[in-house]
Amino acid sequence: MAESVIVDSNLTKAEKYETLLPQIEALVTGEIDLIANLANVMAALKFGLHFFWVGAYLVKEGELVLGPFQGPVACTRIAFNQGVCGACYTRRETILVPDVEAFPGHIACSSASKSEIVVPVFKNNEVVMVLDVDSDQLTDFDETDKVYLERLADLMGNWF
Repeated sequence: MAESVIVDSNLTKAEKYETLLPQIEALVTGEIDLIANLANVMAALKFGLHFFWVGAYLVKEGELVLGPFQGPVACTRIAFNQGVCGACYTRRETILVPDVEAFPGHIACSSASKSEIVVPVFKNNEVVMVLDVDSDQLTDFDETDKVYLERLADLMGNWF
């Protein structure tokens, strides 16, 4: 297992993901504990890509429950029909939000969050988790983030 992740800040966004994803795979290889793997992935994303906030919301007890994350404190529980995370769960698709203030029903866990991307994680065609990434900048996420975070979500689905 690696002890750190290294991503050159001079790379393009796609190159950063291409550098980081194999390091994430190396981090989790041989480890079967879900929480340990999620914790390391959140740290790798936070420090490798310098996200403002990144975390997992696990499907539990009929709602989304906060799992491992990196960044400021967060909402602990989110109903399936609330906010961007709830919409991602319900729609079963990635949601890119350039300006969270313009998203109907957005839950402001942190007033510093300005844009967001939320990706569903599937196991046996059921959403088991959503990967939530926030930025303190408007319009910070794009199709590149969507492609690579969905690739990561596919990997994470195997851990459930």
